[in-house]
Amino acid sequence: MKDSKCRMQTAPARPRRAFAFFIFYFALSISFTACTSGPSAPDDSSYVQEIEAGRAARDQAYRTSDDPIPAAKRDTLLPLRYFAPDPNYAVPAELKLFESRQHVEVPTSTGTVRAMELVGTLNFTLEGQQMSLGALVPAGTRQIQELFVPFADLTTGKETYKAGRYLDIPPTATGLYTIDFNEAYNPTCAYNESYECPYPPPSNRLKVAIRAGEKAPGA
Repeated sequence: MKDSKCRMQTAPARPRRAFAFFIFYFALSISFTACTSGPSAPDDSSYVQEIEAGRAARDQAYRTSDDPIPAAKRDTLLPLRYFAPDPNYAVPAELKLFESRQHVEVPTSTGTVRAMELVGTLNFTLEGQQMSLGALVPAGTRQIQELFVPFADLTTGKETYKAGRYLDIPPTATGLYTIDFNEAYNPTCAYNESYECPYPPPSNRLKVAIRAGEKAPGA
């Protein structure tokens, strides 16, 4: 984006100061060109490093504990598999709160249901398409510590885990958010069937392929 403050302003040339004006004009031309060329492309290296560091830390935590990955499965499931970090999958979003929370019974991987509350929808644009995801909290939550956003997409059951993936998003005071699909992760039932994991509701099934975040476990 060009800086709106960069404007070329020159005084009329004076015949007796032609050479001085030429130098002045030339200097301004260089300044104008440098300014209107805009800033260089943003350096995403620090963002990518941050994402990769978080993934490495998660691998390390799983290697040093039997929870959720049992020791017998570590060599098969670790390191976890991910799509390469892509800043294009970190998009701005706006949370549209409902006037009152909607109580929902969310099916889980064990066949039970979990009582949750839908607090609103996160509206965003990805790949030129307007989309939304419902934001959930456990039933009875008073002080929201994070928004739970389970989702499925066109990679679900193919490149990514068959039961969908999760995002945990901290609340903001402004209602403005960033949805970063690079941080999408598998539920723990992907590694250990003893866990009870909620499934994404039908409203959170995106009709695009989200090739970001964690892939399906295994080879």
